[in-house]
Amino acid sequence: MTRVWNNVADWLDRRNALAGRSMGYVPTMGALHRGHASLVERCRGENEIAVVSIFVNPSQFNDPKDLERYPRTLHDDLALLERLGADEVVMPSASELYPHGYRFRVEPDSKAQFMEGAYRPGFLQGMMTVVLKLLNIVRPDRAYFGEKDYQQLKVVTDLVQEFFIPTRIIACPTVREESGLAESSRNMLLAAEAKEKAACLFWALTTAAGPVEARAVLEAKGFVVEYVEEHWGRRFAAVFLEGVRLIDNVSILEVKRL
Repeated sequence: MTRVWNNVADWLDRRNALAGRSMGYVPTMGALHRGHASLVERCRGENEIAVVSIFVNPSQFNDPKDLERYPRTLHDDLALLERLGADEVVMPSASELYPHGYRFRVEPDSKAQFMEGAYRPGFLQGMMTVVLKLLNIVRPDRAYFGEKDYQQLKVVTDLVQEFFIPTRIIACPTVREESGLAESSRNMLLAAEAKEKAACLFWALTTAAGPVEARAVLEAKGFVVEYVEEHWGRRFAAVFLEGVRLIDNVSILEVKRL
């Protein structure tokens, strides 16, 4: 049976009772989908205790409207986690994680201020700050992050090394729909026709000869493109479709140069 913890102090008592058992952790903002499920399944298979957190972190949203419309499906999320065999679900409130407000923050290196760091002011700072808090609360042996948010994955990996956090960060492959569209909580905000069109993002990333061509293809399809860039041997893009922001990335080795 999955246990749910809303109070940090109660969870810490529970955490102390679990000392000595291997623990895996999947941090989420809820609105769970098959991508999250794959992380939980791997976590469940590699650890004695599987912990999931659900927390929509206000400090990483630079647009209040984006925070307000972020999908929240708590009842369905908890039912899914029960079916997946998650042992513990940590669901703190903002007042629990930021009891004195947002007064202490982790700042990313200036070299990280590109892609998400450039186009979402405060995102990396807010994400790093809350991840540090959650890792200190959960104290897992392993934490599982999807490659869809690849820049976040890289920053978190550097964060745990820099602060000597004894948690191993496990990178997990992006889960996609049959169309190629990366599973994302934000897909819930798309109408059926727009969701079908959204698959063009993956198609453009995997077929274009380079970032310039990929941008042109996406703009021709009606996407508002923030960036198409290549880093770490991968091709990245962030776009808007009907006001919904979508991101994706693929390995350049997988790109089909037609």
